[in-house]
Amino acid sequence: MLLVVTYSRPARRDLRNVCRAHEDCVVRQFGRAALFSGTEFGAFQALRLHEKHGLDVQIERVEPFEPTDAPTHVREAAKRYESREEPATPYERFASGRDLPDPDQLRGVDL
Repeated sequence: MLLVVTYSRPARRDLRNVCRAHEDCVVRQFGRAALFSGTEFGAFQALRLHEKHGLDVQIERVEPFEPTDAPTHVREAAKRYESREEPATPYERFASGRDLPDPDQLRGVDL
């Protein structure tokens, strides 16, 4: 998929127009940004916007993230944290004293 992010009003207007006119290549629209399908037509639409608006349009290639893409300890920590009894407890306090990764440890390791 292609993530198209706009940084000016004219670029946002044209992104909206492209999304309306070519719904078949739009996976999702987020106001200032949209996900286009990873097809040549999706790339064509993204590149049109970039050609017209230059640096006001940023294009990034993205790939879907599946839960199994994360290490087991991260998935387990998320599962245990979301099943906590007190929903207002921050993760750092919840993880303290348990066999769960420290939030600073999680921040410092790339996937």
